[in-house]
Order: sequence, then C-alpha cells, then structure tokens
Amino acid sequence: MSSRPLEISDATTRIFPGRYSSLASIGEFIRSEARLSGLDDTAIYQVEMAVDEACSNIIEHAYGAEDIGLIDCTCQRQPDGLTVVLKDTGKPFDPEAVDWPNLKASIEERASHGLGLFFIREWMDQVEFKAMPGGINMLTLYKNRRGKKPGKKK
Repeated sequence: MSSRPLEISDATTRIFPGRYSSLASIGEFIRSEARLSGLDDTAIYQVEMAVDEACSNIIEHAYGAEDIGLIDCTCQRQPDGLTVVLKDTGKPFDPEAVDWPNLKASIEERASHGLGLFFIREWMDQVEFKAMPGGINMLTLYKNRRGKKPGKKK
C-alpha cells in the first residue's frame, strides 16, 4: 500500500507516556487535530477510537505493561483529511499474523484478540504498519474528510 506523504515540518507531534491514563490526553489531541482538519463528528469519533485502540495495543502488547516506553503521536492535516502516525519502541507487530475475527461466531466461540485491529481497519481509510530501523514501530492511519476511501486495503 502506498502511504500518504507526511510533511513533518507541518506536522504536530506530541509524546505521551505509555500508560492507560494517557489515553484521555491522546484523545483530546486527536479530536483537536481532527476538528482542525475538517473532519465531521462521525469521522472524528472513528479516528479517536482507532487511535485509542492502537495506543491500548501498544501499551498492552508492544510494551507488555504500563510505563515501559513512550508513544509518539504525529498528526498531519492533509488537504483531504488527516494522517496520524504512532511510533513506539516496543515489541514489533505483524498484523498479518492476526487472524480476521469470525463475526458470525458467538461471543463464546470468538478468539480473545483481533477485534481491535479489525475495527481500526474498518474505521480508517488507510492503515499501514512498518518496523523501522532502530527498533521503532510505526503505525500510519489516514482518514479522508470527503468520505472517499482511496485504495482502502484490509
């Protein structure tokens, strides 16, 4: 998947402690940037929920516990939407190793993990995971303001 250009010079970056109590502050930051990018209320909610789920996964799975590392959150307002880049230095993540949830199965029969990644992919128009040099994990999320889904990949 081709990623959207991220012009770091125009981006707003905030760094948060990798703990669950940071999720409220991260949400406030995301809502503010999403509103400034012109997203409607539904899109703002979707971006906030996707970032909340991703950050929770970073804390739980990449770091394995709270207060192990930081979450670097960059928002780039695009002419047609918003790009959010999350970086961490935890355990690398391979999204292809996560099975798609069976949404037709009963709650008792479903796997205990994987639904969050499913929702991130459903809420966002583009999602890309990369393991970067130096042990940095990078998740890029893009939401289109106009409701179009450019090249959406699951």
